[in-house]
Formats: sequence, structure tokens, C-alpha cells
Amino acid sequence: MSEKAIIARALVAMSGGVDSSVAAALMLDQGYPCIGVTLKLYKGESRCCSLSDVNDAKNVAFSLGMDHYVLNFTEEFDKYVVRHFIETYEAGATPNPCIECNRHVKFNLLLLRARQLDFDLLVTGHYARVKKDPVSGRHLLLKATDEKKDQSYVLYCLTQQQLERSRFPLGDLSKNEVRKIAEDKKFINAAKGESQDICFVPDGDYGRFIEEYTGKTYPEGDIIDLEGKIIGKHKGLIRYTIGQRRGLGVAANTPVYVAVKSIAANTVTLAADEALYSKSLSAKEINLIACDDLKKPLRVMVKTRYLQAEQSAIAEQTDKDSLRIDFDTPQRAITSGQAVVMYDGDIVIGGGTIL
Repeated sequence: MSEKAIIARALVAMSGGVDSSVAAALMLDQGYPCIGVTLKLYKGESRCCSLSDVNDAKNVAFSLGMDHYVLNFTEEFDKYVVRHFIETYEAGATPNPCIECNRHVKFNLLLLRARQLDFDLLVTGHYARVKKDPVSGRHLLLKATDEKKDQSYVLYCLTQQQLERSRFPLGDLSKNEVRKIAEDKKFINAAKGESQDICFVPDGDYGRFIEEYTGKTYPEGDIIDLEGKIIGKHKGLIRYTIGQRRGLGVAANTPVYVAVKSIAANTVTLAADEALYSKSLSAKEINLIACDDLKKPLRVMVKTRYLQAEQSAIAEQTDKDSLRIDFDTPQRAITSGQAVVMYDGDIVIGGGTIL
């Protein structure tokens, strides 16, 4: 019996953008009955789920003959994504809210809602692929065919149960091919641009956003060099991240970067570029996809940032929820709070949160 005879109904998460619109069209072309849903995620100004985004999604759904609904997940988004974002900055680390949104909202709460509504599949416009390993029986997450658009890095947190119910119809397509499909179908958003910044901080001023949200004022402190000499004043630790060069307000003869943030001392340490390199990292909150655990040290390719080129390393699982990564060559500006994701070719082995 075919999969479509067993799993017939698909809920498509439609952001109002071209990618999720084409994902919906492709699922319909494959014979799946679908409905579209747009998530209302943030109460204030946002680069996603605005009224115009909702209208674009509704317009596309109507043109495809699909029902379309808006689901209000603002409280859940605030709890799992926005607060985590703020608490991570307050702890001196740098969060990745897209991963937390995928982990807690899109592929957890929305997938649960889909099941409650008797929909078996959750469809998104992510550029990634899923396949079942015939030997192990595990559901594997793979890079997209178009590596320039690949989003597997922000999906490493998905579980076996979530991968089983998730579909990524764009995984074998390039962005140009996706736009061509949208143009052929005369979608209203065929030429719509993409947002690169964090959706709920549309102006990119994270410090201002955090202060307005919390009502707190984060104290100024000393900017120091590697010898501990005071060379300036910072405007609150939440406004700085490892590797940052711009906006430091310090005059220096050579380029300097944020190398260390100390919560205890309320200091920012600046250093030359060569001081930013590390040979290893530790990670927590790990999620393994390709296997249950790493039984021995494993040669892998690794990314510590979304747009970083993969780097060769040895990965070792140090306990149930921890990893150690040792790189062949030192890596620049490894940042706590970001994700480390391991690959074997196109296959995502898993990853965790950098300590």
C-alpha cells in the first residue's frame, strides 16, 4: 500500500513567502489533500506573520483551492523563543532563535495541533530532505540539493517522531526553480524578497529590544584588553557578541574584536583576530538523528554557525547529553549559545548547543 493511501492529509505551514507557497503547491500536485495555516507568532512589529504576510498566504491558498487558517501561537512563541533569546543574552551567550522556534513551536506544538486536527503530515518550505534508512529504520535528515539554500543546520533538533511526520518538498530544488514554479502558477508573492534578520527584532537592535521587553537597564562596564587594562566602556553586555568588531567605541591602532564577555566582572575583553581561534568546544542539549549515540570518537564535518563552511573534526560523546568537538584546525569566534551541527556527507548526524 502506498504512503498516500496511509497518510493522506497534510497541514502546510504558510508564512506568506514564496517557499512555503510552492511547498503547498507541490504537495497538492502529489495528490495530498492540504490546508494552509499561518502562525501568528509575535504580538509586536515583526518581519514575519504580519497582516500582509497573512494576506499573501491566504491569496496563494485560495488560488490553489485550499482552505487557509491563522493560528495564534503568540504566547507559546513568547515563552519558548523570545524569553529564551533574552535569557541567553543575559547569561552572556548568543542565541539562535530560529532553532528554538523549530524545536518548540513549528515541529512540536504545530505538529501536535496538526495531529489533533487529524492531519498526518506537517509541510514547510525549508530547504532540506528527509529519507528513511532501510538498514537502521531511522529517519535521516539530509542537506538540500542546493547547498547555498540548505537549512539543515537549523533543523538538527528534530526528533525521529518529528522527522517521520515532516515533509520538505523543496529539498531537491534550487531557489530559481522555486521562483519559476511560483511565477508559472502566478502566485502573488512569486518575487517576494527574503528576510535575513531575526523576525521579532526587525531593526536588528537586539539591545534596545531586550531593554524594552524586560524594562531593565543593563549596566555599563569596562572594556579591557588581554592584560586587563581598561581601554573603554561598554553599553551593557547584551549588546556584544564574540567576534564583534563594529560599534565598540574604542580607538585602536589595529583591528580588535570581542574575545570574552564576563558576566561576573561585567567586562568585555577585546583582542586581535588571532586571539579568537579555538581548537575545541563542548556542547550540551544534544540531539542525535543518524544514531542513538556516538559509541566512539567519530570523524565528522562540523558547522558552528549557519553560514559557516564545514570544518573537519573529531566528535566524541562525553555523556548522555554532552559532546566534545576537536577541530583539525583552530576555528574563529566559536560562540556559546550557538549550535554545533555534525555532518557525514549530506547526512546530519546531530548537534547541540555550544558551551
